[in-house]
Amino acid sequence: MTRTARPQGPTAPDDGARPAPDAHRAADPGTGADRTVRLRGVRVEAAGPTSSAVLLEGVDLELSAPRVAVVGENGSGKSTLARAVAGLADVTAGEVIVHGVDAVRDVKGLRRTVGMVFANPAAQMVMPTVREDVELTVKALRGPDGRRLSTEEVARRTDAALAGHRLTALADRACLSLSSGQAQRLAVCSVMTAAPSLVIADEPTSLLDGRHRQIIADRLLAADPSAPGGFQLLLVTHDLELARACDEAVWVHAGRIERTGPAADVVAAYEAFLDRAVAEELA
Repeated sequence: MTRTARPQGPTAPDDGARPAPDAHRAADPGTGADRTVRLRGVRVEAAGPTSSAVLLEGVDLELSAPRVAVVGENGSGKSTLARAVAGLADVTAGEVIVHGVDAVRDVKGLRRTVGMVFANPAAQMVMPTVREDVELTVKALRGPDGRRLSTEEVARRTDAALAGHRLTALADRACLSLSSGQAQRLAVCSVMTAAPSLVIADEPTSLLDGRHRQIIADRLLAADPSAPGGFQLLLVTHDLELARACDEAVWVHAGRIERTGPAADVVAAYEAFLDRAVAEELA
């Protein structure tokens, strides 16, 4: 069984029906696999009633750091960049290669590679209870012999996943009764249990209080693609403290890449830009 989530933002179709990368699926990237995200000459457009709007233009990136933040103003194109990597955007030029998978031409392969966490976790919950939602992910996994897991193993792994994300006490709760923070913990749990090699998180802490923000941040910032079952993180955020905690950062401005490099340097440059913009508005 698979799940889909409704994409949000300027690249989403009007009916909201285009599926996001499947959060309930198994991934086995293997050892020594390519863990780089490459974009070459990428253009993304959004079709309107009479014309198309260019959302990204001439994007060239090579991202191999364990934790990469994407920063920029509202409408700059940072979420569009994430959706291009996730196979959710209308890439009209260039190529997007995600851990060796062509994100434009091999959507099925991409869904075995990428897991996505949205700002609104309700977009990813498909089962009635917390336990059933996580269990759906576990049932899609396979054992070393390639066979489905036994009922006992599914239960064991489900319990372990719930415990690892502090969800055991909520296991029998209805998903729709969860707070925003609890629901986001469930979304992160489901994505990580599927073991993708790349986790894309689009404003994952924007709706959370301080306690839940820290819980989610700790989970995501533990990204280590070199560890067994580890993953690379692409984090779209307005939270510059979170961005600074990453290894590298990408600053997107007006649909183009303004700067890339060590996270501290990129965030400092972006903050200086914001300060100048505020000063000009007040002048």
